[in-house]
Amino acid sequence: MPATYETIELRKEDNGIAVLTINRPEKLNALNNSVLNELESVFDTIANDKEIRGLILEGAGEKAFVAGADISELADLNEESGRAASEKGQRIFLKIENCPKPVVAIVHGYALGGGAELAMTAHLRIATPKAVFGLPEVSLGLIPGYGGTQRLTKLVGKAKAMELILTADKVSAEKALTLGLVNHVVAEDPGSEARKILGRIIKNGPLAVSRAIKAINAAETGDGYSTEASLFGSLCNTDDFREGTAAFLDKRSPEFTGK
Repeated sequence: MPATYETIELRKEDNGIAVLTINRPEKLNALNNSVLNELESVFDTIANDKEIRGLILEGAGEKAFVAGADISELADLNEESGRAASEKGQRIFLKIENCPKPVVAIVHGYALGGGAELAMTAHLRIATPKAVFGLPEVSLGLIPGYGGTQRLTKLVGKAKAMELILTADKVSAEKALTLGLVNHVVAEDPGSEARKILGRIIKNGPLAVSRAIKAINAAETGDGYSTEASLFGSLCNTDDFREGTAAFLDKRSPEFTGK
């Protein structure tokens, strides 16, 4: 039996693509503990589901991708519980970032605070023209706690991350594109564009795609080159590598099996 969720929805399409929706539109899809717990559970499912080759991550409704964390839950935190909450969010968001299946976030409306942090965990981001990004935590007397200080710095550089986080300024979709925070801004049918991109990814070897994600994520750990070499070597011992090279030499399309 497929798992059932209260705050998210996972549906699989016929082409190896699945769509994960944060489904609290009446709360602008705010991240409360229930959403976080279900995200952690569903990404374990996604990672191990061989039918899922790529994932679209979106928010329900017209107003927001995810408008932020649930402030009513944050308000009661103290030093100990606050650290635990940050560590929990970081753990779950790292699981998304390290998902072996490519994740494309479609950001429409507000992606603020925890919502911006969630969008940054995706491997690629597509924004609609009305998307708004921001990390306004300092205006609440906090800082981003789910990895936002680290991921924003990696995506846009230290100077711009400093400015955006310290001022709590919001940025438009076009500005986010200029900064490198999003990959594309798409006015009409961003879901179609996301599926096209995932289609181009999915036609490649699934083991190679998952190892590429792992190698790219290792770039900031200090042992990226070693990780790359190790993963490159391991792929040379796979059926997919033999099929991919044979297909190239035979001038035909490869038929990858993920083995």
